[in-house]
Order: sequence, then C-alpha cells, then structure tokens
Amino acid sequence: MKEIVSAVMDAIHSAGMVEVEVSARHVHLSQEHVEFLFGPGATLTNKRPLSQPGQFLAEQRVTLIGPKGTKERVAVLGPVRSATQVELSQSDAMALGVKAPLRESGDVKGSGAITIQGPCGTLELKEGAIVAHNHIHVTAPDSIRFNLKDGQRVSVALMTERPVVFKDVIIRVSSHFSCKMHIDVDEANAAMVHGFTLGKIIR
Repeated sequence: MKEIVSAVMDAIHSAGMVEVEVSARHVHLSQEHVEFLFGPGATLTNKRPLSQPGQFLAEQRVTLIGPKGTKERVAVLGPVRSATQVELSQSDAMALGVKAPLRESGDVKGSGAITIQGPCGTLELKEGAIVAHNHIHVTAPDSIRFNLKDGQRVSVALMTERPVVFKDVIIRVSSHFSCKMHIDVDEANAAMVHGFTLGKIIR
C-alpha cells in the first residue's frame, strides 16, 4: 500500500501539483513556556504525528485570550521551538481582538500580543501572534524537479469546485520536509476546500 501511495504522490508532483492541507489555529511553545503553562518539568506529549516529519499534535491544549474574546482547547504542536508562536486565521484574530500581522512562520519579532492560559499558569505574550503566510513545504529533490528555490514566491491554482488562485505563496525547501502546501481556515473556506485537495503550481 505504501508503494502505491508513493507512486501516486510521485505522479502528482511530476505533474507540478501539490497536496493542499488546511492548518487550523494552533500554538508552538518554547520549553520554558511549556513548563510555565503545564508545570515544572512538563514536556509535550505526542498524541499523533502530523504530515511533516518529526512534527506532532500534542495531548496538551491551551486557551487563547484577547481583548474581545477567548478560544478554548486550542491545539499545541510539537516539538518545542526556540520562541513561542500563535498561528491564527484573520477571522480568529478579529474575534479575539488581536492584531496579528501576516508573517512567515518563525518571524515573530514585533508581532501581536496575546494571552495564553494553561492549567498551571497564564502567559502574557508580548509578541508571537501571527496570521501565517501560506507556503509550500518542498523536499530538496522536488525543488530540483520543480525548479524551485527556497524563499521563491509562486502562484498556486487550487483544484476545487470554487477555484481560487493564491499568489505570493512562499516556497520553503528542506530535506526534512514532506511536500505539502499549507493554507489557513479562511483561505480554505474561500476556495471550498474539502478533503484531499490538489493545487497546481504556476509561475
């Protein structure tokens, strides 16, 4: 079965297409903040793996608090990072009353303030809330096949019943990645993304 799936995905990539995944609101935590929110010595517990190698959905959940509202049971993704980051859709940010700029993941300097509440503490995060820029994770071999470079911007046409072309999509190349495009819930709703969805990379 693995061989069949691999052959299908290889054919998809050879056609210049990429699988599209929807990324709902979630939090990445530093180890310091894991312990602040969940108690001294706490570590993230792997509930299930995600599509990107080494990434996982943690058993732990948090509450996000903004000036206008709260979001409970928000997913925490592992492993821990060097800096805590909260990824929201624009709709989430508006509902919370949070100013979350459009940023590439990891670029949190000067980003939005937000409060994160866990069972053992409440963290007043001065920066870290962002709306994640849509992007495509590309393996090193696929970057050669597609003739793509890390940091390059492309357009992607989603193949859905309501076709949408996303422009300025960031290419992120790494041998540690699995080839997937990530969009947020607002973007997915606009394009009526349901289940397995493909996007065609356009120059």
